[in-house]
This record gives sequence, C-alpha cells and structure tokens, in this order.
Amino acid sequence: MSTTAISPDDYQNQLADDRKAIIAKLRQTIVQHLPPGFEESMSYGMIGYVVPLATYPEGYHCKKNEPLPFLSIASQKNFIALYHMGLYADDHLLQWFQAEYPKYATSKLDMGKSCIRFKKMEDIPYELIAQLAQKITVADWISRYERMFKKP
Repeated sequence: MSTTAISPDDYQNQLADDRKAIIAKLRQTIVQHLPPGFEESMSYGMIGYVVPLATYPEGYHCKKNEPLPFLSIASQKNFIALYHMGLYADDHLLQWFQAEYPKYATSKLDMGKSCIRFKKMEDIPYELIAQLAQKITVADWISRYERMFKKP
C-alpha cells in the first residue's frame, strides 16, 4: 500500500476498517512488549519501531540521517506484513520463531529474510509476536546491528 501518512495514527486511519483493527491490535501488542528505548514512527512508508538518533546518532548505514530500523508493520494489498530485522540478524532467534510459530498459528509460516506475511488475518499470532517483540533490547539490537551490518 502506498501511503502519504505522516504518523502511525495517520497510517492506521487511512486503512479500510477491517485492516484498521488488525494494525491497531498489532501496534498495541508491539508497544506493550517492546523493551524501553524503541520509538514508534513512520519508517519507509510503514509503521516502524526504531532506535532513535538521540540514542544511536550514527543512524542507519544506508541513510545515516535516519533512525536505526528494527521492526515494522504494514498493510499490503494481499497481506499484513511484519518486518523484524532481528530475525534476519540472529539465527537463534529465527530458529526459535520458526519452531514456535506452529504452536500459535494454523497457517503455514510465510516468511522472507525479515518479512512475515499474514494472508489469513484471523491467524495472526499476537501472543507470539508479543514474545518476539520483547526478545531484543535496544542495546542488544545496536550490538547485533554493528556486528552484522556495519562495515568497519
């Protein structure tokens, strides 16, 4: 979905009613369970949860004037997407998530490197997403990011 939203609330309000409720529940789940220090914002046309520049002034390696992305949610044409950079950067976390997913959802896991696609809206595993959200602190994410993505 292409958006002109300038804030997460604006993004959510531009959605169809059925998607509004899902995005609202995802936002609530993530905000309630993310460790302190992450900030909700618009990031790459999606609702993003980032390490603010005030905490990590070096910013994202691709765009140093932007906060370090961590997690994002988006309403796409045929699915709801959750992007979690920690899954891409941490094999142990990825293996944990892949093992836990069938315990919380009846649909097959549809996933790319950091993108989880939910085509069946009623099958979004909010409890598992809550657990995933709390697995990495800001300090942990910065450390992993620097080890995995930052060139010396």
